[in-house]
Amino acid sequence: MELLKLATEWAKAEVFSTRFFIYFAIFFLAASAGFWQLGKTDLAKAYTIPMLIAGLLLLTIGLGLFYTNKNRITQFEKAYSLDKVAFKDAEITRAESTLKEYSTVVFKAIPILICIAALCILFFDGPKGRAYSITAIAMLVVILLVDGTAHARITNYYKQLKTIELKK
Repeated sequence: MELLKLATEWAKAEVFSTRFFIYFAIFFLAASAGFWQLGKTDLAKAYTIPMLIAGLLLLTIGLGLFYTNKNRITQFEKAYSLDKVAFKDAEITRAESTLKEYSTVVFKAIPILICIAALCILFFDGPKGRAYSITAIAMLVVILLVDGTAHARITNYYKQLKTIELKK
């Protein structure tokens, strides 16, 4: 039962965490509407579309992860009741795979994309290029922030999974 409780608590923490993608998405969408309605300068008006795109992307990520992890809680109970050892092995494999993805995508690719977007600010003098670059940086920082905490959680989860001994 300790294994099921551990997995369920991890999934609930992920559900809570993914809500922050949704909160930031609402912020980006509100900013887009604000720039659209109140923007007086070319740069302010240029933020409308990139903020809208970033908000929709973050909303998609947030809702997708929210429902995936919400459904995972009930799946955990079913899989655990069928075969505890197989459930543990599957969770260890999934956690290892996720940790590798975080290493590659979140902690390598996203910082590289942030650097590229920062360089674009230097090379694009127009308001649209700057607005897209700055918005991309802001969105990628949000992803780093939320996924950084998720990485810490899954690392703890993985370590705890490895220590659980199941009775046959």
